[in-house]
Amino acid sequence: MSAAGNDAPRAIVAIETATETVGVAVRTAAGVQAELTLTGRRRHVETLTPALEHLLAQLDLVPGDLGVVGVDIGPGLFTGLRVGVAAAKGLAQALGIGVVGATSLDILTAGAGAAGLRGLVLACVDARRGEVFATVHEIDVAGAVPRVRLPTGLFTPENLVVALDVFAGETVHAVGDGALRYADALRAVPGTDPEAPGLAFPTPAAQLNLIRARLAAGEPPDAPAAVVPLYMREADAVSNYDRAVRA
Repeated sequence: MSAAGNDAPRAIVAIETATETVGVAVRTAAGVQAELTLTGRRRHVETLTPALEHLLAQLDLVPGDLGVVGVDIGPGLFTGLRVGVAAAKGLAQALGIGVVGATSLDILTAGAGAAGLRGLVLACVDARRGEVFATVHEIDVAGAVPRVRLPTGLFTPENLVVALDVFAGETVHAVGDGALRYADALRAVPGTDPEAPGLAFPTPAAQLNLIRARLAAGEPPDAPAAVVPLYMREADAVSNYDRAVRA
């Protein structure tokens, strides 16, 4: 599916609901960009649509001006992922345009690169239940595709520390709410440095830049029906039910 449905430049929207942050970023065809985020209240349903409507109005756009929809597909909060992916798919289907999905860990890594971090970057999202979703990439230069140094996985903080031992002595910039929550454990690995709260969450602006880079590299958007959340484990309700049955 074409990013714009025709050859004319179109606006892009990025939807972020995978973590505690609910946000939207919009970039016009002329390059004007705006972002709106709300963190810490878990009001994904109530916040997302008004945020999008507000940004479009501020940029003098209507939904029909959009050429592609971006969305954070996770991993992250189950309810947030469902809200964001459903909204992106519904909007894209209604407009007859495509969707570009990006993982929360890739968005965190892109945000770290945009903030000037170079070398090893640990992107770490709080998975609750005493676990994190994490990956390590190496960023060489701005705009380059980061190289995977630790594949994405679900870790306990203790297991993540063991996995990071291979980098002991190298500087590892740790970003994401998981890195902040388990900062003391991560600092046990020599060279690992949890970054400031400004890099705690994947931002819609970082997602928007990542989407633009992928489109520029020739990656086509997906049809809305093909986009699904990346959960990486069963929902809390399922696991609680399983534990009750086994008991």
